[in-house]
Amino acid sequence: MLEAIIMLLIYIAVVALVFYLVIYVLGVIGVPLPPKVIQILWLIFALIVVLYLVRLLLGGGMHLPALN
Repeated sequence: MLEAIIMLLIYIAVVALVFYLVIYVLGVIGVPLPPKVIQILWLIFALIVVLYLVRLLLGGGMHLPALN
């Protein structure tokens, strides 16, 4: 169980990094994202995290892709 929690935290950090980099790169190349779109992207991120937490805690298993 502890290993699953640590893996979940790693996946959350990776997904957060990907979301942040997408927003950052779009801003750098000149695609202005309205603040509402950025809020919606972070909401999607939060829902993904909640889904992973529910799967972990309710025993549905976490069928996440391997990092290697």
